[in-house]
Amino acid sequence: MTTTPILPLTLQDFLKKPNIDESPAWEYINGEVIQKPMPKTHHSRLQLKLASAIELVAEASQVALAFPELRCTFGGRSVVPDIAVVYWDKIPLNNAGEPENSAIFFAPDWTIEILSPNQKSTKVIDNILHCLEHGSQLGWLIDPDDKSIFVFQPQQTPRVYKADLSNNETPQETLPILDKIELYLTANKIFSW
Repeated sequence: MTTTPILPLTLQDFLKKPNIDESPAWEYINGEVIQKPMPKTHHSRLQLKLASAIELVAEASQVALAFPELRCTFGGRSVVPDIAVVYWDKIPLNNAGEPENSAIFFAPDWTIEILSPNQKSTKVIDNILHCLEHGSQLGWLIDPDDKSIFVFQPQQTPRVYKADLSNNETPQETLPILDKIELYLTANKIFSW
């Protein structure tokens, strides 16, 4: 039996492929091309509400923008976080002062991933850690089934924030947010959406 070795695809070749941004998007991780799972209703709802909440406070004060499904290529990978939050002064602008219609080629300041059913958390955590290693200041992994949010920050032990929807009057600790973004969220608030 003869086997033909499969030549690895380079990041540059991957970025030239026409279908990488079809839905769901394709990612390039450690030389592998992987398609993200198709989100379901809980995932989509959390993504919409969270991006909108961030935009409401961050865009108005020109601190940052929240981009759902924005391709971010850096450190030998091309990933598509569920939400990429980028500080205003890092956003590439066109001559009209509007954000360029393109991917970004640096790590987002805050990467947010929402776990989909049957998605392996280790691969998602690996992407969050890669972002942190390349300049991200904050990473969230939201697990809708477990009603928990894993928070990752550089040089800190990850923390878990769990929702307790049985008693909404119990005070909860506010989740870490990027500096300058005046947004106060708890796990209960996010999972009440």
